[in-house]
Amino acid sequence: MTFSNVYADGQRAESYARLEFPGTYYLAYRDLPAILAEHVHGKAAIDFGCGTGRSTRFLRQLGFDTVGVDISAEMIAMARRLDPDGAYALIDDGDLSGLDRHAYDLALAVFTFDNIPGEDHRVRLLGELRDRLKSDGVIVLVDSTPELYLNEWASFSTAASCPSNLTAKAGDVVYTVMLDVEDRRPVEDILWLDEDYRTAFDRARLRLIETYRPLGRRDDPHRWVNETRIAPWVIYVARSRLA
Repeated sequence: MTFSNVYADGQRAESYARLEFPGTYYLAYRDLPAILAEHVHGKAAIDFGCGTGRSTRFLRQLGFDTVGVDISAEMIAMARRLDPDGAYALIDDGDLSGLDRHAYDLALAVFTFDNIPGEDHRVRLLGELRDRLKSDGVIVLVDSTPELYLNEWASFSTAASCPSNLTAKAGDVVYTVMLDVEDRRPVEDILWLDEDYRTAFDRARLRLIETYRPLGRRDDPHRWVNETRIAPWVIYVARSRLA
């Protein structure tokens, strides 16, 4: 099955522009301030796959001097409209040549690698991000767990509405229906397992430092479906092995 960039779409850009941190998305961001405070030692950041700028603005609120980059012209245009004072750059797929090497303390990618097919391509991108980091810089990936595509959630319908997910294997296209936006067209992702990420880190000469799988809590401001017992997201923190 051919995989396409579903985010190169004006209607989706409009929907995502109104999407901040509802429901299940809250869990992807809730613990990031503490994680970044523990592992990141400076304030220069790349938001890789910034979309409409949600994560870029989030990092800036934490005090990071952040540039958001994305391959979708529609998403970058919306990010600039929402945040005219922010720094956003449209890039070609795989081309980070416009970003200085060894200049950043953090490369954050929130849900970006869910949308990147092909192990070799992923490894090249991780290597490009690694080369933009200072010697003590870190890469932080926030991505979907395989379980996301097999269960129902506060913000997604997957198992009930996307039955092909049940037989998907690593590298296959999987689907989610987002419940927090008006655009209910299924979103295509690529299924990657924990072992696939670990292999990609190793091939990109990155050392995995920590892995987090945030669960919903009773004191969270949301009504959870399966989030208290199954982690929908995984957060990887990695450093260069070249340092």
